[in-house]
Amino acid sequence: MKNLSKRFSKYIILSLIISMVVLSGCSQLIEGSQVDQIQVDGQLRVHFIDVGQADAVLIQEINFDSSSNMLIDAGNNGDGEFLVDYLKNQGVESLDYVIGTHPHADHIGGLDDIINNFPIKTLLMPKVTSTTRTFEEVMEAVAANDLRITTPAVRTKYALGDAEFTILAPNSEEYTSLNDYSIATRLVYGDNSFIFTADAESISEYEMLDVFNKSNLKSDVLKIPHHGSNSSTTDEFLEAINPKYGVISSGLDNSYGHPHREVMAKLTKANIKIFRTDTQGTIIITSDGENLSIQTELDGNIDTNIDTDLDINPDVNRPKSDSNEIVISELDKIAEFVTIKNNGDEDVDISGWKLVSVRGNQEFIFPSYILRAGSSIDVGGYDSRDLVDFIWESGGGIWSNSQSDPAELYDNNGNLISLFED
Repeated sequence: MKNLSKRFSKYIILSLIISMVVLSGCSQLIEGSQVDQIQVDGQLRVHFIDVGQADAVLIQEINFDSSSNMLIDAGNNGDGEFLVDYLKNQGVESLDYVIGTHPHADHIGGLDDIINNFPIKTLLMPKVTSTTRTFEEVMEAVAANDLRITTPAVRTKYALGDAEFTILAPNSEEYTSLNDYSIATRLVYGDNSFIFTADAESISEYEMLDVFNKSNLKSDVLKIPHHGSNSSTTDEFLEAINPKYGVISSGLDNSYGHPHREVMAKLTKANIKIFRTDTQGTIIITSDGENLSIQTELDGNIDTNIDTDLDINPDVNRPKSDSNEIVISELDKIAEFVTIKNNGDEDVDISGWKLVSVRGNQEFIFPSYILRAGSSIDVGGYDSRDLVDFIWESGGGIWSNSQSDPAELYDNNGNLISLFED
């Protein structure tokens, strides 16, 4: 594991960087809730994009002669190119707002690609840093594109064409968990309303309940917090929002067990109709200001126009390199922390590669990811989730601390690439 002095220095550098840039299927017809009366002329489209165990939401306010676009989060590290293509195929040429809700890799992983490919008017991120390479890449993209980060202020309202969104959270300066730094928003379009919560947990939910009246929280659609984890969606929060529809963004058969059974039971008991990206793919909700229509990829009514060769053919648009330069450079079994480094001069596609705890015979399969030349990534257990680029599992030990337990790295053809003897 990297020593504390290195991590502290890295943290200070990142803090200085951020201080310089911080500015302070079948369609279903649904009745809208009569909460806010805003005159609209066009339509609102909210895309809950299927990026596996991650988040990415595209919001488009479309008028006859103009459109406004907003992106909330950008999936994992390997989702960047896919999301750039998805946005372009939805006619997005620029983004009025981009929100990186909090610095976990499954929310800001592809954010650097978004920043490097689209003009952005306003970039919102919470005032918190991370020591991961994922966060560093986002900061580098921010600096390279001369962007300024706007720190969210609760109750601040922003116009998105005829739509308007309000910052609901975070409400405190410091939290124990990075999840509670999540930027939560409420979007209103005519009589329809949506709440987006990212990974906000119970602490943040109770703070929102303290700050806002129920009338300012009640919404038609709730993006279920934290991928449906039981750390969120408290009874009180759900009662205040009183949504008709809940959308869960999670990966099929993910290691966290998301969405958790108790959350699903709670939503079902409250008669909330549930939509899930892990079982239904991308979900698009369209509003005319009065009614909502919902389409899912599973229903076959969504044409994303994405070139599937990017995902199916490993030889298309992927860097090639001699994988012998990829090594396991560090292993801290107590902290459940592994560092993998590319010592070569070329980028390497490690999608589908396997990291193995030999004694425990536990495996981590890498999602779509390009390990850049000279860079490294960190893989850790749940307890080190705030420090790593990839989280191995939701809990329990991975490495044996009492016996020898080497780490092995295999490519997607089953070849042993690196062995770290403990």
